[in-house]
Amino acid sequence: MSVIAKLPTPPYYAVIFASERTEGDKGYGLMADKMVELASQQTGYLGIESARDEALGITVSYWASLDSIKAWKDNAAHQVAQQRGKSEWYQSFALRISRVERDYYFDR
Repeated sequence: MSVIAKLPTPPYYAVIFASERTEGDKGYGLMADKMVELASQQTGYLGIESARDEALGITVSYWASLDSIKAWKDNAAHQVAQQRGKSEWYQSFALRISRVERDYYFDR
């Protein structure tokens, strides 16, 4: 199974979340798994890709519309995770929203 999301023909939107973690897990891994599962059940969700090393994590989630991104941001369980992220899990983070106009995919 590929870790690269299979997405529909553009346009669609990408939410790019780059983060630097604090020390220790403090329940982060479990919450991250729950958020991926919950996001995948949201209207307009298209897929996700994520990578992390010791210093930097980057997660890109893909959405059909700006309204679907807003609905995910406002989801009550997601808001709890956002607050815990600010208070416990992240040293710093940046979130960027982009419209994808073109994409290319190669698969051997």
